[in-house]
Amino acid sequence: MVVCSFASCNPFVSKEEKTMELVNQELLQMDWNTIDNYPLFYTCDETATKEEQRVCFEDELVSHFSKTLREFEFTIEPGIDSTAYVVFVIDKLGKIRVLDIEKDIAILDQMPEFDGVITQSLKSLPEIDPALKKGIPVATKFRIPIVLHSN
Repeated sequence: MVVCSFASCNPFVSKEEKTMELVNQELLQMDWNTIDNYPLFYTCDETATKEEQRVCFEDELVSHFSKTLREFEFTIEPGIDSTAYVVFVIDKLGKIRVLDIEKDIAILDQMPEFDGVITQSLKSLPEIDPALKKGIPVATKFRIPIVLHSN
């Protein structure tokens, strides 16, 4: 008497296909709306917590903007307080690209050079390491406010 037994493990599926299936499952489960590490300036600690990295990134950015904007003499009519929003991307190589500068008509009328100054300020930032997701450099989009006060 001969007894045959067959176990089905799908012997026709290669190790490469199994690996790709596992990778695809991981990618589907990944939250692509968050990053693991913020973009970092050389002055920021890459071993710091995510929150500390965010604070360092924002502080360096605000410091740079403040310094740049002080160099220009913008004239605004008294009593005008306005907020502009700068929308930009730091790509996976750490390069910055301005997408939009949202501002009201008062800024546009009184400071026609505003967009150029803001764009130049971003492009003159010190070198930035890109954000990371699972150890892989990724592009990140930011929208930061610039509050303008007249005296």
